[in-house]
Amino acid sequence: MASKPGILTDWPWKPLGSFKYGILAPWAVHGTYQLIAKGPGERDFGYFLIFPFLLARMLHNQIWISLSRHRTAKGNNRILDRGIEFEQVDRESNWDDQILLNGTLFYVGHMAIPQASHLPVWRTDGVIITVLIHALVVEFLYYWLHRALHHHFLYSRYHSHHHSSIVTEPISSVIHPFAEHIAYYMLFAIPLLTTLIARTASMASFLGYIMCIDFMNNVGHCNFELIPNWLFTIFPPLKYLMYTPSFHSLHHTQFRTNYSLFMPIYDYIYSTMDQASDGTSETSLRRVEDSPDVVHLTHLTTPESIYHLRLGFASLASRPHSPKWYTWIMWPLTLATVAWTWICGHSFVLERNVFKKLKLQSWVIPRYNFQYPLQWSREAINGLIEEAILDANQKGVKIMTLGLLNQGEELNGNGELYIQKHRDLRTKLVDGSSLAVAVVLHSIPKGTSQVLLKGNLNKLAYAIAHALCARGIQVSVASKDEHAKLKRSLNGKYGGNLILSTIYSQKIWLVGDGLAEEEQKKAPKGTLFIPFSQFPLKQVRKDCLYHSTPAMIVPRSFNNLHSCENWLPRKVMSAWRVAGIVHALEGWNVNECGSMMFDMEKAWEASLRHGFRPLALPAM
Repeated sequence: MASKPGILTDWPWKPLGSFKYGILAPWAVHGTYQLIAKGPGERDFGYFLIFPFLLARMLHNQIWISLSRHRTAKGNNRILDRGIEFEQVDRESNWDDQILLNGTLFYVGHMAIPQASHLPVWRTDGVIITVLIHALVVEFLYYWLHRALHHHFLYSRYHSHHHSSIVTEPISSVIHPFAEHIAYYMLFAIPLLTTLIARTASMASFLGYIMCIDFMNNVGHCNFELIPNWLFTIFPPLKYLMYTPSFHSLHHTQFRTNYSLFMPIYDYIYSTMDQASDGTSETSLRRVEDSPDVVHLTHLTTPESIYHLRLGFASLASRPHSPKWYTWIMWPLTLATVAWTWICGHSFVLERNVFKKLKLQSWVIPRYNFQYPLQWSREAINGLIEEAILDANQKGVKIMTLGLLNQGEELNGNGELYIQKHRDLRTKLVDGSSLAVAVVLHSIPKGTSQVLLKGNLNKLAYAIAHALCARGIQVSVASKDEHAKLKRSLNGKYGGNLILSTIYSQKIWLVGDGLAEEEQKKAPKGTLFIPFSQFPLKQVRKDCLYHSTPAMIVPRSFNNLHSCENWLPRKVMSAWRVAGIVHALEGWNVNECGSMMFDMEKAWEASLRHGFRPLALPAM
């Protein structure tokens, strides 16, 4: 929002929320109907194409969003190092509004202007006229409109909304108040209306012109340099005719230079060209990939989880993962992404962060939850994880944390398989079990005298039972087999605090994987479920409390965090991921995987010292 919002700031369909797409439905249906029902001479293919064209625009922009986020996470050719935050993602979440405006104007224009009907597919003269009018008229008028928008009166009421994004993403290019978009569409209508009046318009000139505007907008706001310098060396006048991402990035940092739309010639003419443009471009082109200090290795969860990644839909990635109805109608694309993950044989960079002096990255193994238990797929998954570890080792990564099922006991012995196979690894593997246990222990309300331990026994379950028994807290277990295993692991110590009980009277349940819904129903009213599992417990009781999986709130100084980690809230990070960061900050040059577990209280105190905070317990 601008600092002093002016009239026509909000979009007229803002009150409709997600139902705003229904505005175009009558026209889209009518366009399809006339294509089917009318005869060959009466059909207007251009009218029908408007709606598919709008979908193509959305897909085109989404591809740019994913590409930009992937490239800026890797670091090569990145222009600005600053991060973006959730506030910017929220502000830019309505980037599709301008596509709805485009569709509305096209449909209304088709109805109101007779020459807009039955356009030919191609007319060379119309394309040439469109290009010339854009270069000579639109670019000139846009330059002066843009300078006017930087006058304090218009800037404070309109254009400051766009400039709130110092570090731009492709969608930043279309984040403007409604009134500003009206002004831009009036400019872009000049070549289109001229060709209509001159009867030289075609579908190619109309659709191609708007798509070219999208392409150049995305190029200018992508925050990585992709225009090679040799282009300007071979053809020097090109620097007056085509801008670069670095050129427009300087406009967002300097504000008073580089006003041109896509052709810098007017900045040269009116002496508003930023002298640092060439140098910024050269510096960005020479920039190599980042060498992170800490890498968190995670994986995809459900088939639709790819949309919730930072590289997917920004609006979904910025909120905790929860099922959305509209992802079901995208099943062809979902199936295509699943097929891609089968073919893709490498992990990929998802996210970059900076905390204190550490460079952090998240990498993704292109496999889903359902693939990890399959016996025949384990070798391939272990191969992908091993390849990622060796890649991290080659890049000089200090710590790699294994997230979710990548540290499975049956899969790789909680990561021990890799350090046994590669004993010369400089990169230390951390499964984060010590901090995860510490988070669970500190989530238990003070004064608790007894807890129920449920779910599959694993490394964390044994550590939790040992710690609680040592503190004099009674730990009840319902299974005879699990009770026997836990008792043997205690070696006679504190055994009196480990109880075999089938009476579910405890109000604190510590739960792992494998807890059935029927067992949840046995809990007394008001029970607090505290998971020690990687995945959240399904909430089947409305009269009970459910705590988060082990996680911590990140410090405010944590940079470039604008997506949620799976189901966790904003600014919250899993304990397994936090553990690797703490290990690197403290300089603990040790592995924590397999049967090895770091000092729990030491990990807990270090995390607090570095600004990480526990989550508050839920309230009834």
